[in-house]
Amino acid sequence: MRKNHTPEFKAKVVLEALREEKMTNQIASENEIQPNMLSRWKAEAIKGLPTLFRKDASETEKLKAAYERKIDELYTQIGRLTTDLEWLKKKLKLS
Repeated sequence: MRKNHTPEFKAKVVLEALREEKMTNQIASENEIQPNMLSRWKAEAIKGLPTLFRKDASETEKLKAAYERKIDELYTQIGRLTTDLEWLKKKLKLS
């Protein structure tokens, strides 16, 4: 049976492995995982470290600008629909 581990569990085990206070086999045994799985998690963590400190400000700014444009469009549409509704109410009262 395949066991799914939470990201928190993986992080805890990888941190323990990175401290190098115990052998990989010992850490794996204590946490009931395969040593090769621990090695893969450790390699993946090391590979992903540079992206952890990268600032994605430009991507965030793009998303923020798109969000603000969408809000402006929606407010414009609300204004147009409100005007149309008021005009229709006037026309119905006159009929």
